[in-house]
Amino acid sequence: MRARVGDEIVVRGTTAGVVARDGEIVGLHRPDGSPPYDVRWLDNGRVTLYFPGSDAFIRHLVTGDDDVTAR
Repeated sequence: MRARVGDEIVVRGTTAGVVARDGEIVGLHRPDGSPPYDVRWLDNGRVTLYFPGSDAFIRHLVTGDDDVTAR
């Protein structure tokens, strides 16, 4: 898993009752973009150190003039 600052991290639980979370990667701890990440969670605005598990994936956001798309 590799990320850049500004990418979105999406966490979807694999079992019933697990809350889904989305956040923005605001900091990297390794130059190659591998975990862990500093993530600002969209549900509460808190920034935490996050080690993603198998229930998480990165949504890379590409910005253009007026356009943001997931790839």
